Amino acid sequence: MEKIKSASMVSKLRPVLVSFLVLVLICGVVYPVIVTSIAQMAFPNQANGSIITITQENGTTIDVGSALIGQTFTKPQYLIGRPQGTSQLSPVSEDQKALIQERVAWWQALDPENTAKIPSDLVTASGSGVDPNISPEAAEYQVERIAQARNMPAVAVREIIDRYTTGKLLDLWGEDAVNVLKVNLALDGRIQ
Repeated sequence: MEKIKSASMVSKLRPVLVSFLVLVLICGVVYPVIVTSIAQMAFPNQANGSIITITQENGTTIDVGSALIGQTFTKPQYLIGRPQGTSQLSPVSEDQKALIQERVAWWQALDPENTAKIPSDLVTASGSGVDPNISPEAAEYQVERIAQARNMPAVAVREIIDRYTTGKLLDLWGEDAVNVLKVNLALDGRIQ
């Protein structure tokens, strides 16, 4: 009787274990290898993280960041991006309003001479919390401060911002966007 139960149990577990192993092989090995291979062939830069590499004066190269992940800049001579991090606050909650007011006060303290309206993307975090881009309006809001801090003409700052502004996909989807890291590297003369 014991042998019959044992044989019955093995016969019931066998299809489960075989299915499990087949699915692990398909979902855990075959599918990732296929998707990774296609990504490497079709989009090698993006598949590898869109890493920005610069050549230093001594000829060595250094990775400075990803064009797809926001970096934190807070000094006046840099283009400053969106606040990093996410929150689960309701857009109309008192806590969210207080957080925005705190960020508005920070911007006013950073650039007290600028009386223009602060663009919303400079005081609200993105959905991912690591958005590498800001709107052209948010970049324009900062031009005079950057130019003054770097002792350079505002038109030169605008030219750099324009160089690293991307448009809508096929002129249909998305919004124009300025890559903060690329602009700051160009302002420092580290990329062209």
